[in-house]
Amino acid sequence: MANLASGCLYVVATPIGHLDDLSPRALKVLAEVDVIAAEDTRHTQQLLAAKGLRRPLLALHDHNEAQQIVHVLARLADGEQVALVSDAGTPLISDPGYRLVRAAREAGVKVSPIPGACAAIAALSVAGIASDRFVFEGFLPPKASARRERLAVLQGETRTLLFYESSHRIEESLEDMISVLGAQRGAVLARELTKLFETVLSGTLDELRMQLASDANQRKGEFVVIVQGAHENTDARLLEGQRVFALLREHLPASKAAKLAAEISGASRKALYSAVSTD
Repeated sequence: MANLASGCLYVVATPIGHLDDLSPRALKVLAEVDVIAAEDTRHTQQLLAAKGLRRPLLALHDHNEAQQIVHVLARLADGEQVALVSDAGTPLISDPGYRLVRAAREAGVKVSPIPGACAAIAALSVAGIASDRFVFEGFLPPKASARRERLAVLQGETRTLLFYESSHRIEESLEDMISVLGAQRGAVLARELTKLFETVLSGTLDELRMQLASDANQRKGEFVVIVQGAHENTDARLLEGQRVFALLREHLPASKAAKLAAEISGASRKALYSAVSTD
């Protein structure tokens, strides 16, 4: 252990699918730390076994992170080295761990990143959509009303939008994106990246919805949805009208919501109907 810094928390990226994506440096750190804090110890044990490693594990997830912080900090204070991993990809990216990292830094403990795979960045790299400025939103809310409200807030965002989604909600999320962002907004659907059935589909949101509807296999797995940002030269009044319309239609008939949104924003009522699908 002499070659590892004393009392260090290593934030270690693990593969999102293909085991060969575990870097040599990550493998070395996982082999030498005193303990690995894992989101799911069973999942991490399988990764270690596949690489011929055996290390002590402790569970650290959304439901116990607050309690485990004290224990992990005590081990770090004793000079132990701890690796933090999630089930897949880079920890803290839509995964638990930021509270531990914050507590370790506040305690004066060195926190060192061991970079590697991240599904959002991997998807963005092959999407062919503007990647110089983007917003990572993680998972949208599971309830439809909250999901549409969040999308309404993002409607006028000119940066590229990145979302994670599960097979259980991918169709519903695409429907809501069409409803709020518009059927003709360009997008990419990256599924099962680095895995056997990896696919990357591109088109408008409506075209992606139709591709999923016609092929059940495309509705399986884990998804990254990348959506083009709003055009910067789009009429600001129309963008504001779309945002207000999307919020009002959760509580009012579409016709009345459009009328009020047009009055509030100054956008054309007809334009709101043509830009946003109505119920």
